[in-house]
Parts: sequence; C-alpha cells; structure tokens
Amino acid sequence: MKISTRSATFLALVSALALTACASSESTSTPAARIVASAPKVIVVAGWENGADSGDAPGEYQDWVEREHLDEVVPVRGVPDAILRRNKEGVYGLVLRHGATDLMALALDPHFDLHHSYWIFTGISGVDPSVASVGSVAWARWVVDGDALREIDDRDIPKGWPYGLYAIGADKPDTLPSDANHYGSVTDMDELSKAYPLNAGLAQWAYAISRTASLSDDPEIARRRAAWKGFPNAQRPPFVLMGETLGALRYWHGQSRNRWAERWVSLWTHGKGVFVMTNEESQTNQIEMRLLADRGYLDARRIMVLRSGSNFDMPPPGKNAAKSMGDEGPGQTVAFDNNERAGAPVIAALLAHWADYEDHIPSSE
Repeated sequence: MKISTRSATFLALVSALALTACASSESTSTPAARIVASAPKVIVVAGWENGADSGDAPGEYQDWVEREHLDEVVPVRGVPDAILRRNKEGVYGLVLRHGATDLMALALDPHFDLHHSYWIFTGISGVDPSVASVGSVAWARWVVDGDALREIDDRDIPKGWPYGLYAIGADKPDTLPSDANHYGSVTDMDELSKAYPLNAGLAQWAYAISRTASLSDDPEIARRRAAWKGFPNAQRPPFVLMGETLGALRYWHGQSRNRWAERWVSLWTHGKGVFVMTNEESQTNQIEMRLLADRGYLDARRIMVLRSGSNFDMPPPGKNAAKSMGDEGPGQTVAFDNNERAGAPVIAALLAHWADYEDHIPSSE
C-alpha cells in the first residue's frame, strides 16, 4: 500500500490547470471545434511507479506499460509530467503522479473523449487473511471510505466497545448514523453513506473472464503462508475473487483494525459487501470519479476496481503487529504481476467485442 503526496507539485499542477483553462477559453487561434478528441477504449489507472515506466524494477504501473505495449507517451494539458501512455489498440495507462488531480486534468482536457471509456483502477493493497492470500486479486463491487468517522483512543473507550472508531452521527461502533444533521448541514441520511457502489454486473462479468487467469507465486510467499494456521484462505496460493476495497489515508494494521474494517464494509453495504483489500487512495479516486461523472465527463457505470494483495493487514497468529506493519517484502512483486495477469483478459475481451461494448456495457446480470 503506497501513496505519495507532493503538496508543492499539487499546487503547481492546479495552478497550471487553471492557467491553461483560462488560456483555452480566451484563445481564438485554436477554437474548440478544431480539436479532434481521442476516445480511449480502456484506461488502466495505477497509483505510482518506481523509477522509469519500463525496464527497471516494477511498481504498480510498469507491468501494464510493458505487457500492454503502452509505448506512446501522450501529453495531458496542464500536467508537466508524463502521466499518460497508450497503444495502437486504444488502451491507455494513467499513472497518478499527483493523485486524483491527474484524473481531473485528463477529464478536463478537450483532447480526450471519455464518455465510452472503461476504467480499471489497479494497485496493491493489504489483504484480509480471513478472505484471501498475498498475491490474490479482487474485483470490487463497492469502494468504501474509511476516512470520515469519529474516533476515541482505544485506551479510553467505554466498556464493551470493540474499538474507538464509529460513524459520525452514530453513538457507538458498528451502527449507522441515527441523525443526519450530526454531520452539520446534511439532512438526507443517504448523503452520509461511505459506500461508493460500482457497476456490480460489470464487476461480475470481469471476474467471470479473469477467474481462471494463471497467477504467479513466490517461494518465500509460499513459505510464509504456513504461519497462518486457522486461516485457510490465507494459506491458499494466489487466486482471483470478488470483494470490496476499503480506502483510508491512515495506514492501519492489526487484528482489531481488521475486525473494524470487516464490520465497517458490511455496515455501509448493508451486509452485502465483503471486505478484502485496504489501501490509501481508492476512496479519494472514487470521490473524484463520481464528481466527474456527475459533471458529464465520463460514465461511472464503466468504472472497475481491481486490487491485489501485497501483504496481510494483520500479523499471523502469535506475532507482534508493530513488527509486521508494512512488511510487504516479496509480496509487492507478486501483487504487481498478478494484478496485470487478472486484468489483461478483461481488456482483451473489451477490445475483441468493441463493436458491441462501445455502446453496450457488458454484464453478467
């Protein structure tokens, strides 16, 4: 789980976007009518990359760049860095070097028409050992926001509470808000929801295509699985499943917080969702995508989220949580690899049937 925050670059990028927007509106030398917009078929979104986009040790982006042959760098208006690549088949790769601001920049650039584009948000995550193993890959039906909540230090919580994290507007953990106005000006309870629904039919369709994908494993990861006695799914070799993503800016770890995450996802999805993956940016990205969809820049029904487990979100039985915190080790490379292995057949299917899928979204429902 990795996210980078570059405040200075962020502010510079926002300023550049504002300036280019003003220049675009005032310029008469290149009328908007003359711009021929490219229409990406599929956009793979990665959160970060180490070093170069290809040819060195991979991050979340590199396997997609190399295996999908995203050889052409495409400029995005207002963004000084290379964040976008594409191949000749209409597959694009976007690496969020400036976080969700890059999503906004791409959507606002008139050189791109995103109304029929399919999105696959990818990346590595902490995985719940009750549900899956390191190297496993999950298609989400919901992205759940774990940021906005009430918090009491666990050492100060009332007797009988499992932890000190609970919903704003609620009076104890594991309960939904009872009064919308506890949040301030909010009056509609639905506005308080922390579950951002994706297109479940599309997610199920993608899972059906990728569930038999050949995933990689690692001898060291396989050796470590033996420590997870009592967690049969954690002891399995990597596999593809369906399950939800929880995004939270706090890099949390441990059995108590894992229990909170399981219940938080179940709470906001009304018992329909299953917590599998946790990371630091999914919630922010989906908030931005929902806003852009509401403004008419893209189709939210075409968004998919595919996360892979680089490490467990709690230590194995008998181990110290502080010592296992952030121990992603060899799991990162396997997670990078399997993320692309699971997503590749979905991209291939979209391209093979583009005559249908350009206007009609595939679904298993």
